[in-house]
Amino acid sequence: MKFSRSMVLVSNDPDSLRNGALEVYQCFAEKLAEFGLSEEVTLAQITDAGRHDALPLVIVYPEATAYGPVTVKDVGRIVEEHIYKGRVAEELLAPVRELSGRVGWLKARKGASPMEKKIVTRRTGRIDPENIEEYIAEDGYQALAKALSQDRMHVISTLEQSGLQGRGGAGFPTGRKWRFVNATKSAKKFVVCNADESEPGTFKDRVILEGDPHSIIEALTIAAYCVGADEGYIYVRGEYQLAQHRLEKAIIQAREVGLLGKNILGSSFSFNIHVHSGAGAYVCGEETALLESIEGKRGEPRARPPYPTTHGLWGKPTLVNNVETLANVPPILLNGAEWYRSFGTPSSPGTKTYTLLGNLNFRGLIEVPMGITLREVISIYGQGMKDGATFKLAQTGGSSGSIIPASLQDTPLDFESFRKAGVSLGSGALLICDENTCTLDLAITLMKFFKAESCGKCTPCRVGTERALRLLTAISKGEGKLQDLETLTLIAEEMEIASNCGLGQTAAVPIRDTLKYFRAEIEAHIRLGVCPVGVCEMSAEAQMA
Repeated sequence: MKFSRSMVLVSNDPDSLRNGALEVYQCFAEKLAEFGLSEEVTLAQITDAGRHDALPLVIVYPEATAYGPVTVKDVGRIVEEHIYKGRVAEELLAPVRELSGRVGWLKARKGASPMEKKIVTRRTGRIDPENIEEYIAEDGYQALAKALSQDRMHVISTLEQSGLQGRGGAGFPTGRKWRFVNATKSAKKFVVCNADESEPGTFKDRVILEGDPHSIIEALTIAAYCVGADEGYIYVRGEYQLAQHRLEKAIIQAREVGLLGKNILGSSFSFNIHVHSGAGAYVCGEETALLESIEGKRGEPRARPPYPTTHGLWGKPTLVNNVETLANVPPILLNGAEWYRSFGTPSSPGTKTYTLLGNLNFRGLIEVPMGITLREVISIYGQGMKDGATFKLAQTGGSSGSIIPASLQDTPLDFESFRKAGVSLGSGALLICDENTCTLDLAITLMKFFKAESCGKCTPCRVGTERALRLLTAISKGEGKLQDLETLTLIAEEMEIASNCGLGQTAAVPIRDTLKYFRAEIEAHIRLGVCPVGVCEMSAEAQMA
């Protein structure tokens, strides 16, 4: 295995590529060769460099010096001055800012170690995701080796003791789900990684997949060992082509060195993984619709029970976990359940990744301990509201998430606290809105999305989204009636109770939360014929009235 004295990382996110990152990367390769440094310096690309104000960004390790924005004409200077002569090219440094803004950390809860560490994003941006040697050098596949040396139930018990809960939105205890599949008797079982990530505004899983693909392969292999499966699938969102490429390459690399395939690490355990590309259907983020899609059928949710833990892929017991959930598994097994519980809160241990969107000074990905508040997220990680605006609401978890008013911004961001407050944490997108946001306009935007993405299988979702959209649109034009609000409440209740799957049920959440927390604003459109923030365009009749 080759170890380099230095490493050069070039950002290759879409914005960096538009600004010439590929040319910069190629120029680095040429200049390093020109100075005879190709064997001593590792050159790699990173998906998310943690900032968006100096792209393309170049980070030189081991000093972690950040240069940017870097152009082709700057490359020779960086190579000669910094890498060859060992002096920082100060005139090319990126504007001063904490590089770890992408993955921020708060002080640990009382009694925990103040030296926090990244968990699911700890390697992202630090290693070449297409090089298995670099993954192995960063403790890669050690958790798999440890798991294979232990009894399956012991590994599952460690997960249960850690308190890890599903990070896809539902928060179901991960160890318990693994135990259910393990206990089901069957000669054939499957494990599936849900990497569809179809919620608008959510890209946390993409960052993990593109920046650390081997972590998911290792975790899925551990899961297969624990539940007794010999075959697995990673269902990747169709638009995530780079993630799919890196996963497929990682699978080949793992198979070549005996970490996948027959008799893994000399054990009696054999396991293979397939990468399955989705076709852009939002509903396939729901686990049973995802299973239907893998089987080659139309992506529609199944009636439950039975659940996938007993009747999943092709009718066999199947374990389904999302990307972020699986990424927590190897570090838990390496460091222990108590270590993991030192992060977050007693009821919701660990960390959570969020994508910050909306009216903030900083937007991007963060990983923080469970239990911090929206106020802290906005002020510390979002660096405050943009243009000094006032915080009005936040939507958690993408389109199907709860709409949180300012009065709840001090509620801890953990499963139990949000449950008690009557809202949901969701998958990890935080849309932060200021006082210029019309909640009715937001609800209409969300309902248009749900109407377009409804699979149409069940009447409550198919008809409910259409009727709700019509009523909300009429109200936005000043053509609504007060009784329409009662009708909307009834529609939301019916959708939540009777829809066939969780996505249809959560489509009612924006209606419910808008009417619960912002009813006065909605009524103003009806009673006064005006939009309080001037966003909705009222009809001429409403304005005359």
